[in-house]
Amino acid sequence: MASVLVVEDDQFVRSALIRHLSEASHTVRSVGTALEALREVAHFRFDVVVLDLGLPDLDGGEALKMLRSITDVPVIIATARDDESEIVRLLNDGADDYLTKPFSVEHLSARMAAVLRRARASGEQAPPPRVIRVGGLAIDPLRRSAELDGAQLDLTRREFDLLTFLAGRPGVVVARKELLAEVWQQSYGDDQTIDVHLSWLRRKLGETAARPRYLHTLRGVGVKLQPPADTPPSQLPSAQPPSAHVPPTRTSPPQMPPPQIPPAQLPSAGMPPANMPPPADVPHPGAPAHPGAHPGAPAVEPPA
Repeated sequence: MASVLVVEDDQFVRSALIRHLSEASHTVRSVGTALEALREVAHFRFDVVVLDLGLPDLDGGEALKMLRSITDVPVIIATARDDESEIVRLLNDGADDYLTKPFSVEHLSARMAAVLRRARASGEQAPPPRVIRVGGLAIDPLRRSAELDGAQLDLTRREFDLLTFLAGRPGVVVARKELLAEVWQQSYGDDQTIDVHLSWLRRKLGETAARPRYLHTLRGVGVKLQPPADTPPSQLPSAQPPSAHVPPTRTSPPQMPPPQIPPAQLPSAGMPPANMPPPADVPHPGAPAHPGAHPGAPAVEPPA
């Protein structure tokens, strides 16, 4: 049927519960203190825990909080306390049901069956476990392992729960009250508890509050986890990267318009310009030395 842990300091009541639950085909283990209960839950898997509040070493309410910090096993409170405000507080702290002594074993069995039905229905509706990836972080909730850039992270149970909860909501700011309720299973608490665990977690992620990479605290609002930028903004290249440098365009000197010559100074076709000196006399080969002489005519000497 079910594996049951009975946490009861009264030996007579404990023996009666063990006998009747065993007769109902349940597998039963029992302890008499809160510390023994925590040790049992840490080493064995149970379907349900029946918890008495009047324990000799620790109040059952505190024991409930400690149980909730390490397991989500259904817990049924079985105690003589019947104060309504106490019952409400315990249910808010993580108890799944509440029984006031004295009660019959049949009543307890019926409450256990109802709690187990809800737990199984919740398990059937839950999506299959998956690896959560945020930047270089890889978190496996089923194996409870986390890696950063391929290197295994050595995290405590609470650090792992905190990292997993934030990584499941990347970029979303989570209020401290929600962290206390979901990770610590407490409806109230001291913010310093969260700050201490965040500080330890930052060290293992290789960052600080002053230089955050994954964990960012928004003062007065909450905490968020988001993938770090590939390059810090101060190191981002300019809009024109050096590799894509374009040399400056060479501009040609301004084109000067040609000088305008008045029509009167323009030479006519085939005529030399008016101010051009006459060409020097260059004898043509075979031509007479004097320009007026004819070929073959005797040279005329000038008079003495």
